[in-house]
Amino acid sequence: MIDLWVELSQENPALAARELESTLAALGGGPTDGSISESIVAVRLPSASAGTALASRIALARRVLLRWPEAEVRAITDRLARDVHHGDRISFRRIDRPTSRSTDPALDEWVQAIRDAGGILDLDAPTRQFRFLPADDSRWQFAELLAEVDRASFDARRMPRLPFRRPVSLAPRLARVAANLARIRPGDRVVDPFVGTGALAIECALLGARVTGIDTDAEMARGALTNFAHVGVAADSIVVDDAAAVAPDGLYEAIVTDPPYGRASPTGGEDAEGLARRVVSHWARSVRPGGRIVVVVPGGADPVGPPWLRVVCVQDRVHGSLTREFRVYARPDDP
Repeated sequence: MIDLWVELSQENPALAARELESTLAALGGGPTDGSISESIVAVRLPSASAGTALASRIALARRVLLRWPEAEVRAITDRLARDVHHGDRISFRRIDRPTSRSTDPALDEWVQAIRDAGGILDLDAPTRQFRFLPADDSRWQFAELLAEVDRASFDARRMPRLPFRRPVSLAPRLARVAANLARIRPGDRVVDPFVGTGALAIECALLGARVTGIDTDAEMARGALTNFAHVGVAADSIVVDDAAAVAPDGLYEAIVTDPPYGRASPTGGEDAEGLARRVVSHWARSVRPGGRIVVVVPGGADPVGPPWLRVVCVQDRVHGSLTREFRVYARPDDP
């Protein structure tokens, strides 16, 4: 196991924390001691490759740092002398400061160590980046950047950049949050019974899930397939029907869905809460032991009843007074 810090983004700290918790569980890790703040969280994962995988799948974060066990100035200096190679371009930055420049006394010793090893101090285009923070008068918290979160990739999947567009669709980063809350692993079967433009189903597929999408509107189903192809993933199936009338073809690891609500999301005249409950309850019977149900709703009653229990509920403000809730349901007797 290795120790890491994850730097979370702060647009919704509660949602970011829940996403991290679920993503760690999917990767075989969990939180540990040593968090610096609400936004710099200490975690443990099985390997550095798992840390890189964490950065590749989490949405509400900025980077993953590999924590060094060394804490004394001299111990850090000695490791830098061993680990830095000729030609490495190095930057140092305090974790709690927005710029790369620092005047901490220990930094002079570390810079000299990398120069003696043939490294080059480069604050503009480094090949290796180190972060540090005083732990007390004589000890330091020190880490190396393991992986950045590719936030641009989420922007590339925003609705204005997809071939099939509708005014109401969950942003890719929030759709990825919902997928991570479901603790999806490669090969999992996932159903979205209100697939719409495909935003949620696409993020599940990008995590390696086998996705089934259902929608009553044939145009939406065709549009979702167009968006899938544009992003470069495929669905197991996209079905045009009332989702509560479709018989599940086996068991699924998760339901991940954003049921229609509001004036821009037609429900065929049916009450939105009633529609969500009718459909999600129907599919809940097909979720394997240990599986999860993740729904994004504007509040109101739970779309499933016992034995399902709400285990996560985090609000996210859309605009003005409109908020939505990211809810996760699990069965208490599941492993």
